Amino acid sequence: MAVILYNTLTRKKEEFVPITRGHVGIYVCGPTVYNDAHIGHAKSYISFDVIVRYFRFLDYKVLYVQNITDVGHLTDDADQGEDKIEKQSRLTSLQPMQIAETYMRSYFEDMDSLGLVRPDISPRASGHIPEQIELIERLVKAGYAYEVNGSVYFDVAKYREYGKLSGRRAEELQAGARIDVNEEKRHPADFALWKKAEPGHIMRWKSPWGEGFPGWHIECSVMSTKYLGQPFDIHGGGIENQFPHHECEIAQSESSSGKPFARYWLHNNMVTVNGVKMGKSLDNFVTIKDALKKHHSLDIRFFVLTSHYRSTLDYSEEAIEAAAKGLQRLHTTLKGLRTEIAKAEREERSSPSPIDVEMYRKQFIAAMDDDFNTPQAIAVLFDLSKEVNGVLTSGIAYTAESLRSVDALYRDLGGTVLGIIPDTFEEEHRDTSIEDKLVQILIDLRTELRSQKFWALSDKIRNDLASLGITLEDRKEGTAFRRTPS
Repeated sequence: MAVILYNTLTRKKEEFVPITRGHVGIYVCGPTVYNDAHIGHAKSYISFDVIVRYFRFLDYKVLYVQNITDVGHLTDDADQGEDKIEKQSRLTSLQPMQIAETYMRSYFEDMDSLGLVRPDISPRASGHIPEQIELIERLVKAGYAYEVNGSVYFDVAKYREYGKLSGRRAEELQAGARIDVNEEKRHPADFALWKKAEPGHIMRWKSPWGEGFPGWHIECSVMSTKYLGQPFDIHGGGIENQFPHHECEIAQSESSSGKPFARYWLHNNMVTVNGVKMGKSLDNFVTIKDALKKHHSLDIRFFVLTSHYRSTLDYSEEAIEAAAKGLQRLHTTLKGLRTEIAKAEREERSSPSPIDVEMYRKQFIAAMDDDFNTPQAIAVLFDLSKEVNGVLTSGIAYTAESLRSVDALYRDLGGTVLGIIPDTFEEEHRDTSIEDKLVQILIDLRTELRSQKFWALSDKIRNDLASLGITLEDRKEGTAFRRTPS
């Protein structure tokens, strides 16, 4: 079986065929680091994290590049407004690079908390200014770009394939219809490669056209091809970047080289709140840091993966809590399995494997091969858990080795690929002997209180223990306790 993915460029599913056998080069547009990342970012980067993990699971050698935008991203699509980082700098009276450093670190902290594997290379736009100037010079020399008053624009009329990714044609973008009129441009769809730095603009570099700073789109063309070559295998990013950002990347990259830019384009869909896109501009976003104050990182990750990367995901507290309950069921089954493995290791057992591990592995791979269908892959894990629960309650004794093969499957599929199953749970590190003794002390105290008819205090002990996941069972021979799944 081959990996089949939906290529936005061709608008159809295609078999993935790498440029170099056994290798995958993937570039994903990273964050503009002027504020804390939110749940919308989590969906995008968790989705591509799983895609990278899955290729590695299939034994591909993956070079994963994800940039950091620390200059050039303006506040609208028409090359107008302020640089987002410079604007935040003005509002906070901090240096632009202070802003970039602060929120870049914040971004990586959030991604680490959500269990993402870090990119192999995280290049910064401000660290590649010479290469961006060189590319712009080539475009000017080739007649695809022109300079006006210290700014340089790409001439979309010269690139006949402009719009092939998004389906939007330059002739459809009439002046004033979608974007504000800029008298410097020959066509309203022309986009900035280099912007003149006006007086007071802090971030500026010397160039053949005067002091200025690069446009947003040029950085990704430079950094992707510098580290992955041209063409490279996969370019990814959010659907909101399909136009104009990715469209412009293609235009300037292919015009300058005469070669295709990227072979496959993958776009994740957005997170919504009550059907409206989550975003900073609408002030309806929830930062990852705030979400982590209320929810476990694995619950957030699982919540994201219950939606296909190309589908929208509607955010609500109730939705995450429902996802958390689903993940808890998986974890409870796995805890029970590992407890049974420990028991089996202490006993002499001989019996066949209770579960067809390879069948579930093949079903999981089939789901992931079909455009990285994580909801279906998760469904396979639930089917596996249903059978595991049946085995564990059947009373049939199986060998530790056969059960370990099932545990290994969970670790491979749910852990290595999806990142939703930990190698160990907190309970596996707990000193149960001390804990059990403490619980027994409370049980003895409660028994004494009951004998003296202090019902309120005895009930409080029962309820407090229940809140900690410990259930008391009053029997004829005395009070016993058991732990309930957490």
